[in-house]
Amino acid sequence: MPHPEPALPPNAAHPHSATLKRLEQSSGRLAANAIARMDETLPWYRAMPPENRSWIGLVAQAGIAAFTEWFRRPETPQAISTDVFGTAPRELTRAITLRQTVEMVRTTIEVMESAIEEVAAPGDEAVLREALLVYAREIAFATAQVYAQAAEARGAWDARLESLVVNAVLSGEADEGAVSRAAALGWNAPEHVCVVLGTAPDGDSELTVEAIRRAARHAKLQVLTGVLGDRLVVIAGGSDNPLHVAKALIGPYAAGPVVAGPVVPDLLAATRSAQAAAAGLKACSAWQDAPRPVLADDLLPERAIAGDPAAREQLVEEIYRPLEEAGSALLETLSVYLEQASSLEGAARMLFVHPNTVRYRLRRVTDVTGWSPSDVRSAFTLRIALILGRLVDGDQQL
Repeated sequence: MPHPEPALPPNAAHPHSATLKRLEQSSGRLAANAIARMDETLPWYRAMPPENRSWIGLVAQAGIAAFTEWFRRPETPQAISTDVFGTAPRELTRAITLRQTVEMVRTTIEVMESAIEEVAAPGDEAVLREALLVYAREIAFATAQVYAQAAEARGAWDARLESLVVNAVLSGEADEGAVSRAAALGWNAPEHVCVVLGTAPDGDSELTVEAIRRAARHAKLQVLTGVLGDRLVVIAGGSDNPLHVAKALIGPYAAGPVVAGPVVPDLLAATRSAQAAAAGLKACSAWQDAPRPVLADDLLPERAIAGDPAAREQLVEEIYRPLEEAGSALLETLSVYLEQASSLEGAARMLFVHPNTVRYRLRRVTDVTGWSPSDVRSAFTLRIALILGRLVDGDQQL
């Protein structure tokens, strides 16, 4: 690699003035040749709209002009990224990829390198070639810097946008605007969506979010996620099994309960899943042996006791009303069975029926509600549903 030329005193002649002059005179032709080479060898350049091609042409011209100036004063620190890429609008970094920019720079450098014998004054060929090598290295660093800065800016903007979407879903304010923002983040409207809530770990929230993304990619899920206060919120799409989703994403959560809301059809309906998960997270302390993760629907009795109106309505509409419609015998049998400490014989004596009749009716209860009276946890849920249903009926009779 060449050593920097010593600083020139004012008005001193350039040690390679002849080469510098010929380089200045050839800059326009070199830029035109570079554009022609791109048009010939780069299909993506030919497919671009005229406006973007003109901007790329300006970048190539600026690159050659910056090399000329750098060759004139190699001892002077220069911001190559500003000199070269500052001529194009910021949108150009979105119009062409980093790979395409590298191909554009490589093509321009190759054109300049092929013209060294023609441009350099006799005896200066090696000097010009070494200078071009050093400049090519600086251009490579400048290209990486431009795209790194663009990526950082885009990443910061995406994080703010994602936070807005997650907050809108959690607060019940999700609308078409939130859907549009999610689409801009790559959310392609999966059919099944659920929300998973838990405690966020201490430390850098960006690392936590990235860990969630890795887990989601492994599980083939789409996610929108963020840390809101002390809670880690994940909106997941792509699976109709919320427990499977929660298990796949549970790794980055801190110790403590993790609750998965029910599956809903789309992002607009995700507020319902989020509110159920939030209510479940609040009520989870009442179920000391709750699994981790746990479904919000498995916490319906605790949520109802804690004052969640959605849980109360769900227990009444999904358990009490179906039993009521199935006939008074099921409601009466279930009530007596629960009051008799889940004893078949005790319930049969109270109802004046055979124990097999009680057994049959309890199986019907399971068929109608999905909850088995013989299971301790299910029996607790059924008892709360009966209480709430009777309270609702009592209020309607007043």
